[in-house]
Amino acid sequence: MLFSPEVHEPLAGKPWSARQARDAIRAIVGDTEAAFDDGWPAHPEDGESQVVRFRTIYLGGAGVVDALRRLAEAGVVGTRRDYVAYLERSLEAIADSPDFPDEDSQRSLWMGETGIRLVLQRIAPSSANADRLEQLIAANVGDERRELMWGSPGTMLAARALYDATGEARWLELWRQSADWLRREWDEETNLWTQHLYGKDVRYLGPAHGFAGCVLALSAERDDDLTRRAGEVVRREAIEQDGLANWPPLASAPLEHPRTGQIRVQWCHGAPGMITSLTHLLDEDLALAGGDLIWHAGPLAKGANLCHGTAGNGYAFLALFERTGDERWLTRARAFAMHAVEQVERARSMYQRGRYTLWTGDPGTALYLADCLEGDGALPLP
Repeated sequence: MLFSPEVHEPLAGKPWSARQARDAIRAIVGDTEAAFDDGWPAHPEDGESQVVRFRTIYLGGAGVVDALRRLAEAGVVGTRRDYVAYLERSLEAIADSPDFPDEDSQRSLWMGETGIRLVLQRIAPSSANADRLEQLIAANVGDERRELMWGSPGTMLAARALYDATGEARWLELWRQSADWLRREWDEETNLWTQHLYGKDVRYLGPAHGFAGCVLALSAERDDDLTRRAGEVVRREAIEQDGLANWPPLASAPLEHPRTGQIRVQWCHGAPGMITSLTHLLDEDLALAGGDLIWHAGPLAKGANLCHGTAGNGYAFLALFERTGDERWLTRARAFAMHAVEQVERARSMYQRGRYTLWTGDPGTALYLADCLEGDGALPLP
C-alpha cells in the first residue's frame, strides 16, 4: 500500500463549474477581508488560540496579503483594503511576536522577517526595505538547516524573485552565493543534503524541509549536473507498486511517517511535492505514476489547503498537464478544485469562520481555484 486510506476521503464528484469556482474565490476573499483586525486570528486546526495573530508568510498575515495581491493582479477579484500599514506594523512588532523564537528565525522566508519584507516590497517597494532584505538574505546564505521553510533555499527563491522583478545584479549575486554554498553542502556520495532541524540531523526528501526544496532553489538556472544528480535521487528513492509511485518523508526509509505511522500523500511529504517541485527532472513514467497515485488516493481529509490538503495535491495535476498536454490532468485538477470548494464550505460551517492563512487556509485554496480557471499555475513560491 502506497497511501493510508484513512487520511483521504472519496471525491465529491461534482462537475467542473467555472462559475462556482469564481463564486468560491469571491466568498473567500470577502470573508478574509471582513475578518481583518490588525491581522487575522489563528484557526483551531492550526493548533492556536484565536487571540494569536501570526504575521509571517506560512501561517500569518503576510501570506494572506500576498494571496490577496496575487488574486487581484490576476484580475480574478478586487480587494478593498490597503495592507501596507499593517505590514509595516508587523515589522515593528517582530520583537514581541510569537513568530520569532530566536534571532536566526528572522531570516526565514516563510517564518521570518524576510517573508514579510518580500510581500511589502511587492506592494510598496522602497530602497530601505530592499536594503534590509539584502541584509537578511546575505545573512542566511550558510544556514545549517538547508531547507526551504527556514534556510537558504527559501531565501534563494526570494532573491531570485527580486532579481526577476527588478533586474538588479545584487539579487542575482546573492542567489549565486547561496547556490555555491548549497552545492558545497551537497553530499557527493548520496546526492542528498542533511538538514539540522529542531536539534536533530535528518535527511528529508520533500520540498518544505528537504531535498526537493533545495533542488527547486538551485533550478533557477539550467544545470545538466544538477539534473543528473537530482534525477538519480528521485528514481532511487521512489517506491513503486502496481503502476503507482510515492516517496517517503526521509531518504532511504519506509513510507510511513516516523511520528504518525501514516503514509503521506501531500505537498510537504510524498508524491505531490516531488511532482510539483521536480516535474522537469522526473522520468515521465515516474511522474505519471506519482500523479496516478494522487488521483487513486483521493482528496485529503485534512482539508482544502496547500501544504497538506486537496489544493496542494491538485497542483501536481496542473504540473503534469503542463508537462504532457494531456487533458486528463487538467480534468483531474478541476475535480480536486470542486472538492476543495466543498471542503472550505464544510469547514466554515463547522467552525463558523474561515481559515486565514496562505499555506494551511482558504486564501491558498483561492489561488488554486484561480489557477484551475486558467488551466495552469504553480504554488506561491516564494
